Amino acid sequence: MSELDLLVVGDVNADLVLRGGDLVPAFGQHEQLVDSASLVLGGSAAIVAAGAARLGLRVAIAGCVGDDVLGRAMLGALASVDVSAVRVVAEPTGITVALARPGDRAILTALGALASFTADDVPAELLASARWVHVAAPFLQPALDVAAIAERAAGTTSLDPGWDPSERWELAWEGFDVLLPNAQEAEQLAASGPGVVVKLGAEGARCGDLRVAAPRVDTVDATGAGDSFDAGFITARLAGEDLPAALALGCACGALSTRAPGGTAGQPTLAEARTFSA
Repeated sequence: MSELDLLVVGDVNADLVLRGGDLVPAFGQHEQLVDSASLVLGGSAAIVAAGAARLGLRVAIAGCVGDDVLGRAMLGALASVDVSAVRVVAEPTGITVALARPGDRAILTALGALASFTADDVPAELLASARWVHVAAPFLQPALDVAAIAERAAGTTSLDPGWDPSERWELAWEGFDVLLPNAQEAEQLAASGPGVVVKLGAEGARCGDLRVAAPRVDTVDATGAGDSFDAGFITARLAGEDLPAALALGCACGALSTRAPGGTAGQPTLAEARTFSA
């Protein structure tokens, strides 16, 4: 892809989102009913890529999926994104089961193909041509050397760490221009400074002493809201907008994405997001 705005590096997997009032699994072969279920495009990287493309950026993604029904479905869901750098491997496509109830989620992930992804899988020509390179969910891709991606990227770089299931929090994030954690992740990484943008969910986002509120919407599902924030923030910065405007657009994109089940169905167009970030 020529004149590439954004290269997203990271996880492409399926999300099975189960929603209900009290989703606490009961072992002992107890049958429980949930209110609804959605099998949708998942993975922090995939949701960022889809959101940025929806906002009008020229986007490519690098990652790994399995040669299976889920892998083909996830690539099909990224119709507006260049997926030529997504490698198909023998392992099954990764899958996340999210148990979502009002205000909270429990997340269970089988890595599958995600564990096969390495920095060598990311084409050098894409790293050299992209105006911005964003890396997502490194803790779910244990073979991925994020420092190597930051070193090889020609454009601006950002990293969304996601949660570390091992809770060791060993991550070489200092080589990136922007770190995009949520509040819990920022605390675990002891991350602070002018390049650290902390997502605060429904309360907005902050960077240093600057804080921006999120618009209020009727939330259906908060899956991927932080990833939609990333897409909005990156879009604004690539357009030359200042930090307050970028935080505001990110907050608008994150909030609007919660209007529908899954991480991408509610993602806004740029025009729509602008009306909520003014």
